[in-house]
Amino acid sequence: MQIVEILDRSNQGATRPFICRGEDGKIYFVKGRDAGKRSLICEWIASSLGSRMGLPVPQHSIVEVPSSLIDLGSRDDLADLGQGPAFGSQRQQLVELSLSHLTKVPSALQRQVLAFDWWIRNGDRTLGAKGGNPNLFWSVEKEQLVVLDHNLAFDDTFSSADFLAYHAFRSQSRHVFEDWVFQQQVCSSCLQAMDAWDAICQAIPVEWTFVDPERTIPVNFEFDALRTRLLDCENDAFWNPLL
Repeated sequence: MQIVEILDRSNQGATRPFICRGEDGKIYFVKGRDAGKRSLICEWIASSLGSRMGLPVPQHSIVEVPSSLIDLGSRDDLADLGQGPAFGSQRQQLVELSLSHLTKVPSALQRQVLAFDWWIRNGDRTLGAKGGNPNLFWSVEKEQLVVLDHNLAFDDTFSSADFLAYHAFRSQSRHVFEDWVFQQQVCSSCLQAMDAWDAICQAIPVEWTFVDPERTIPVNFEFDALRTRLLDCENDAFWNPLL
């Protein structure tokens, strides 16, 4: 889908996505060049898997930013967006999740998100008494949780200890890591989502997989190794946070 208008830029989030209108008339948060190519790949894969598992991930797509919009120079930061394929997430009226929202999020959904983040090694969901960076949002219109921002998923430096100490839904840790039946249910859902692995990866623009425009330097992303690691959810050791 092509972007037809660049409206503004968000003040939220480390990548500060651009607010754009698509050719379908809908408004999208769009992450492009400034987000980094590995981050865009992570965002696409994790969002695609999460939505297939039934998590409340906004509708998303790979969008095309035409060079003509960048050439217009309507903003002085358009180089951060760049032309070409970008990640678009349909805009909703959201506020960042706070401690006051936690009791409104069903425990079952908290467990699903915690287990999903464990599966994709996403430690970027911190929330505590002094605040944090949950990358979780509350839909004002629908009065429900919205799961966003997976650009730091599949983290090779993922810390189990930090995850258990700081994740927004860490109160559900005992249920997630001690309930064998729950683990089997989550694993089944993960494996069903992985049935679409090839299609998800094939949809990734070739531009995202190379550092340079000449496509001579591949981005540091091991697709086969990640697939193997995600399939590890079938092993009991995967659910042991002490390993």
